[in-house]
Amino acid sequence: MSIFFLSALMLTLLIFIGEAVRDALGEDQMHVAYQPIIDTKTNKVVSLEALARWEHPELGDVSPGVFIPIAEECNLIGALGDWVLKQACIDASSIPGNVKVSVNVSAMQFANPGFATLVAQALAHSELPPERLELELTESTLLGNVDTAELAMFRLKALGVRLALDDFGTGYSSLLYLRRFPFDKLKIDRSFVQSIERAADTAAIVHA
Repeated sequence: MSIFFLSALMLTLLIFIGEAVRDALGEDQMHVAYQPIIDTKTNKVVSLEALARWEHPELGDVSPGVFIPIAEECNLIGALGDWVLKQACIDASSIPGNVKVSVNVSAMQFANPGFATLVAQALAHSELPPERLELELTESTLLGNVDTAELAMFRLKALGVRLALDDFGTGYSSLLYLRRFPFDKLKIDRSFVQSIERAADTAAIVHA
């Protein structure tokens, strides 16, 4: 089988699944699942992490490890992320108390100059207090123009939402992020947390 044929086949498959993702957003095949975040001191749920899930009528449950990269390749990750944001705000508004909801923000969403406006609209539509929404950014999202990233983050902070730095400790980790950007939470990568009982240096990093 030639390389050209394989490339054409992969492109066709990518387009097919990309269209399926687009259809899924319009046909209510997608739903949001929630992973509870528990305070180890009180053993109470303090936050819910929103996770996109896809149940295809023929293929069944499609792994996020499959459809998220394809959504990125097909420039659909922005639409998918905006949908998750709106749905998470609506769902969280029906939960009593101060339980927060955290939503992952893709690089494409964050680069959108109108992203803060979309967040404000989602909050207004759902009537969710802004302090109960937490937006999670990865280090790769902040790469590029640091000044532009900083301005975007301060626009979000002006709305009253919380910001979290996700997967800290991998890739392009820099203390610059902690000094310059207005983060409310630091999520240390699990590769550090999993080994704190076996490695003194890792435990020291997590403690710090």
